[in-house]
This record gives sequence, C-alpha cells and structure tokens, in this order.
Amino acid sequence: MKNGKSRSKPKINFCVFCGSGEGKNPKYAKAAEKLGAKMAKADIGLVYGGGSLGLMGITAKSVLDNNGYVTGIIPEFLGDREMMLQDVNELIVTKDMHERKGLMFKHSDAFIALPGGVGTLEELVEQLTWSQLGQHKKPIYLADIDSFWDPLIDLVNHMREERFIRPGLELNYKVLKSVDRMVPSILSQIEKIKTQEKRQDKRKGKRTPDDIIANF
Repeated sequence: MKNGKSRSKPKINFCVFCGSGEGKNPKYAKAAEKLGAKMAKADIGLVYGGGSLGLMGITAKSVLDNNGYVTGIIPEFLGDREMMLQDVNELIVTKDMHERKGLMFKHSDAFIALPGGVGTLEELVEQLTWSQLGQHKKPIYLADIDSFWDPLIDLVNHMREERFIRPGLELNYKVLKSVDRMVPSILSQIEKIKTQEKRQDKRKGKRTPDDIIANF
C-alpha cells in the first residue's frame, strides 16, 4: 500500500459509507476495491470513517494503492475497535460521532453507500433527510451491489405509497447496480447542480465568480 501523505488534496471528494465488515458476499469487497481504484484514477479524494477493517479498509487501501488521496475521520473511542488506518493522507480524530458526521459532510461533495450495517444505514439516511429538508444538494448514490439495497428501496417506495414521503419532500438519490459508472455519473450530477445554482444566482441578480472575472 502506497503512502502519499505529501500529495495535495483533490478538488472533489466523495464520502463513502460502508461496513466495517466485508459481509458474506465476495462481490461487496470487489466493488469496494474497484470503486477506490476508479476514484483515485479520476483524482477524486475519498472521505470515509477512518477504519482499516472490512469494506472501509478495502476502499481506502484501494485508493491509496492507486496513488489517490484519503481523508479518514474517526471518533477517538472507535480508534482501537475499528483499527484506524494510519497510512491515510489526512487523519482527523473527533471527540464523538456527531463531530465526525459533521466533518464528513463538510469535506465531501457527494455521498456513496456501499453495503454495510446499521451504522452505514444511519449515515445514509441522515444525508437523505438533510437533502429532503433542503439542507444540501450534494449527490447521494446507492451502490446496489447484488441487490443489497433493494429492501431499503422497497421500504422507501412503501413510505411513498403511504404518503409519508409526499410531493415537495421527495428523497433525492440515485441507484446504480455496479460501481463501473459511479464516478462519471456523480461528476455529471455535480456539474448539473453547479449549473443550476449559477442560473439561480443570475436570476437573483448575484454576481458569479465567472461574471466577476469577465468584468475585471
């Protein structure tokens, strides 16, 4: 595993939520490894939970093995339990889970959920909720490897049918069955969001950075 602590942080960073275990299906680990490699080769930084075990460790090590940049964010009490990965480019140790999640959000431009347990689910649902309530527009993707997330998708559809998810409070996420097109799809989504925000700023009479440069 390469250690690239001296390299600069990429402009775009994806937060990956995933299990501290590998799960019983070997496809999960293969997907984590492939995603890490694709992110690194596209110069996309990884923001993740800081551990060296399970899918978390596989994803991070794959990014590092391909000369990518990894930011690990882990609360102090989980340092030993999840065996924090010391070889990351940037390691942030927080006082608790709340600070950890806040920093993961701050350092990330998009979110990907690989298979995982209740911790992964909790992190994913929090971002879905924040997005639903208009607190951010960052892309959220489910890596539905071998239909892992299908039960959650069914539950969301059930909530919609029962009118607990109503027009104006839709959940904004995309589902991909593999990680092959994950990186370009998210980058395209980020670009669309930036374009929409520029148009909104112009309608409101705000000067965008491009306008300022053009008029300088």
